[in-house]
Amino acid sequence: MMADDRVLLALVAIFVPLSLVSIGGGPAVLAEMQHQAVVVQRWMTQREFADLFAISRAAPGPGALLVPLIGWHVAGWLGAIVASLAFFVPSSLLVYGAAHLWNRWRGNAWHSAVEAAFAPIAVGMVAAGALAILQSANSGALAWATAFGVAACRIWWRALHPLALLGLGAAVFTLAQAIG
Repeated sequence: MMADDRVLLALVAIFVPLSLVSIGGGPAVLAEMQHQAVVVQRWMTQREFADLFAISRAAPGPGALLVPLIGWHVAGWLGAIVASLAFFVPSSLLVYGAAHLWNRWRGNAWHSAVEAAFAPIAVGMVAAGALAILQSANSGALAWATAFGVAACRIWWRALHPLALLGLGAAVFTLAQAIG
């Protein structure tokens, strides 16, 4: 087996399981993506991961655009395709099948309980992803404070649009840059 084949198989072995546990979308498994790409496989440095994350956030589209970027970084265009298929196809098939079954049981007491149980799981996974990004970017105290402030605002004022918080965060960093 060639080295490229091993890398492609490693991409599949990493992203298929992540696909199946990505409750809450791609950001829910961000911490494990970072751990696998940086610590376990050593495909990239913390800084490179943070740079790819920034690119994925700047591009329009789903939050999981980081997956093809990791695949591309590791194995070029073929890696991007393999990683994308490994991440998007299994969860799509699982959700399609689960939705079909799930709708048959709508209205039962256990149905509502299971739905309510998924919310804190998704929140915890997304928070772990945010923590991984803050750590990998070697963020300073201002970045940590801004992240916690935005999270607090989203908890207390749910009607507040995320773009308003993005603008507020940009203003804080612009002001800090001008002062410092």
